[in-house]
Amino acid sequence: MKASYQKYILNFKRPSGTSRGVMTEKETWFIILEKDGKTGIGECGILRSLSADDRPDYEEKLKWTCENIHLGEQKLWEDLMEFPSIQFGLETAFRSLEGNTPYELFPSAFTKGEANISINGLVWMGDEAYMKEQIEDKLQQGFNCIKLKIGAIDFDTELGLLRFIRANFSPQQIEIRVDANGAFSLDTALDKLHQLSEFKLHSIEQPIFKNQTDSMADLCKTTPLPIALDEELIGVFELADKETLLKKIQPQYIILKPSLVGGFRGCAEWIALAEKYDIDWWVTSALESNIGLNAIAQWTFLQNNPMPQGLGTGALYTNNFESPLQVKNGELCYNPKIEWEVSL
Repeated sequence: MKASYQKYILNFKRPSGTSRGVMTEKETWFIILEKDGKTGIGECGILRSLSADDRPDYEEKLKWTCENIHLGEQKLWEDLMEFPSIQFGLETAFRSLEGNTPYELFPSAFTKGEANISINGLVWMGDEAYMKEQIEDKLQQGFNCIKLKIGAIDFDTELGLLRFIRANFSPQQIEIRVDANGAFSLDTALDKLHQLSEFKLHSIEQPIFKNQTDSMADLCKTTPLPIALDEELIGVFELADKETLLKKIQPQYIILKPSLVGGFRGCAEWIALAEKYDIDWWVTSALESNIGLNAIAQWTFLQNNPMPQGLGTGALYTNNFESPLQVKNGELCYNPKIEWEVSL
């Protein structure tokens, strides 16, 4: 077996804002496997400043992985514990190599185009007019669940946007999730949660910054609004540490991003623990190209989670790869009649 890697820069159609800043491009890497005339491809979707493996030796580790591909998937996955995005890319590349085609990793009714995945529509941070424009666009597209990034503009303005939605759509018509990306301070977080709860929101992701477990545990006990852990899961590698974290904080939800938590195996560990402690969960992509998104979507479909998943970011880029993935009426669909076009 031969293995190689390649860097690729994804360019945003429009600058996209989070509480960590505005993004105009997204770096990603691909692992390519070749064996017996077949090719497998996996995306290592690192997110700079957020991924646990945002380290100076990242490319060096990719090179080491390719040079040691003979060790096999299991051994490499274990050796790459501190590089979750490479774990994900490696898992995906091996599934891709074994598949009927490089892009059919987990055959199902989804890949046959017979069933779809319910997803939330993502509304990026920006000025009030831009956010309102996005909200109206998502509603016209048939989404019944939308997710708003909050925490970067004036909080009263954000409350006004939520008021605008609720003035026109009831909680039964539109489910609203918000993501603070850790933007709230400890002394204001609970008050802001109470203000947000007036709008009958589904949940809030990561209201305060990660690694403040005592404070997060207190918030989860007293919150009027269900809390979902997101960044909090990043960098927690050992199974025992994952269980300790969930037992201590006891969140209402956890959010699983395969690129950030060790691929499908890492997600499976979190899911087993969440279900043990009666914590609900859903899966979210992390700004991967359509190659990574495709792998996450196919795996997610097999988990049979009826909640809307966070898989709708494929249309963000000017130079994404042509794929069978389409978003229609608030669902992610796979149209097998559309051919993949991948040029690296």
